[in-house]
Parts: sequence; structure tokens; C-alpha cells
Amino acid sequence: MDAIRGHGVSLSLTGRISLVTGGSRGIGAATVRLFRQAGSLVCFSHQKSHEQADALVAECGGEKFCRGVQQHLKTAADGHALVDGAVKAFGRLDCLVVNHGIWPSHDAPISSMTEEQWRETMAVNLDSVFGLVQAAVAQMEKQPAGADGVRGHIVLISSTAGQRGEAFHADYAASKGALISLTKSLSSELAAKRIYVNCVAPGWVKTEMSQAALEDTETAKKILSGIPLGRVASPMEIAGPVLFLCTPLAGFVSGEIFNVNGGAVLTG
Repeated sequence: MDAIRGHGVSLSLTGRISLVTGGSRGIGAATVRLFRQAGSLVCFSHQKSHEQADALVAECGGEKFCRGVQQHLKTAADGHALVDGAVKAFGRLDCLVVNHGIWPSHDAPISSMTEEQWRETMAVNLDSVFGLVQAAVAQMEKQPAGADGVRGHIVLISSTAGQRGEAFHADYAASKGALISLTKSLSSELAAKRIYVNCVAPGWVKTEMSQAALEDTETAKKILSGIPLGRVASPMEIAGPVLFLCTPLAGFVSGEIFNVNGGAVLTG
């Protein structure tokens, strides 16, 4: 043991090309930072956060190492366009992290939820994901595998809402539940091709999207009462498991729904 003690364990993505959607803020930005620290070149999408995107690119070493791309993600064609742009920028694609999504913050009972809201949520949270995954898999299948024989990694970001539902947010919960089923379906289809597909399902995370809820005293009290650890996660605490799933240390993990929720939802 003395011969190996003290050398540490490396979670390296050196030589890999990664694409992170919704990468300018929150979980996405934490993932971009962590993947760059692990040695990957990273392309990420953003929609409106131009200044945050530019600052993140600069923080990660400039456009030689990191690219921010403004891209709406509402259709399959949007997903294809983003993957094509990432491949054009860096030559191949090894890791796709599907992190973008919308959560309409107002309560919407199913009896009065508008069709417009339902379709908007499904367009962003599902239709674009189909295009992203389709284009990424096509690219991974045609490019040479890495030295370890792996052709690629796909990590979809779901939610505890996709596991247990969320009253008055049926559109969001349905879209995130679909990502869990998509993970299992794609794993069964692609594992033999050495394309790994896994899912991370966060609980409450301190981000701009959750800020209003967490700043409301009564809402925050209710949220925290359901989390055994007694707090919400930081974005980096979600990015860490995402990175792990893209490394050789997760080489026998496929089709997994990785719960990162402070013990709030326990599912097999």
C-alpha cells in the first residue's frame, strides 16, 4: 500500500470534447468549469446570458479551450444545429451533458394550465433533447473510439420532480420523467456500441431558477423540511456526479439514474 499511497485519484477528461447545454449559469456553468478543470475542451450553449457566457469563456482560458454558443433549444433542428456547431468548433464530440430546461415558477393547476405552457415546456425540455441526442449519437458512431474503446458519454439532467411528480407543475414533472425513460431506453440501445447514457436527478439546487422559491420564507421552510440533509445543493455538487459519469471510474455504469438530492427521494 505504501507504494501507491498519496498519488490521488484522477477524474480526467484530457483529450475529450464536451458539449454542455444551458452552460452559462447554475448547474451548467459549474459543469463547464469542472470539465475544463478535468482537461476537456468545452462548448456550451446559452440563450440570453451573453455577459455571463463571455465571462465564463474567459475564466476557462478563452476560445481555444471553451466556446459559448447562443442557441435557442426548442426543436429537434435546434439540437442538431448546436451539436453541429460544437463539432465544427473542436472536431469531434465525446461527452454531451443535456442540462438546459425551463420550470414555469407559477403554480398551474392541470384544470387551467394553458396548452401554450404545456407545449412550450415540452418543446424546450424534450423536443430539443431528441435533436441533441440524435445528432450526438450519429457523430459518436462515426468517429473513432478513444483508446479505451469508448465512443461517447451522454448525461441527461432530470429532477426529483420526474421521479415523484410535482403538484401544479405537471408539465415540468412529465418532461423530466420522460428523460428518465429516455435514459433507460438509450442505454439499452447504445451500451453495446460503447456509448454510455446515464442520468443525474437533482433535488433543490441554489440557482437563479430556484431563487424566488428559496427566498420565500414559508416555501423555503417547506422545501428544507423534506431534505434529510437540511439544505439545498450547490451547483458544483451536481456537476461532480456528472463528471464522474463521464470518466473511466464509471466504466460499468450505464442506464443509471443518479439521485443527488440530499436524501429527499430514495428510488432504485
